[in-house]
Amino acid sequence: MLKTLLFTLIIVAISMAFLAIKILLKKNGRFPNTHIGHSAAMRKRGITCVQTMDAMERMENPHRISEHSTRK
Repeated sequence: MLKTLLFTLIIVAISMAFLAIKILLKKNGRFPNTHIGHSAAMRKRGITCVQTMDAMERMENPHRISEHSTRK
């Protein structure tokens, strides 16, 4: 049991080191921003992420027409 846990921790540590190698070796290194809203090509096409689209849809529209009838 202890051997398996130790082996797993070593594998995870090596994996994390490989994932962060760019950050560790490069001065001011950062992971690339892969968020769809930060891509210039996607913004040019008008494509945004789902969270941004949802926030835009939930905003109050001052020009909306009320769907509720005032007549009885």
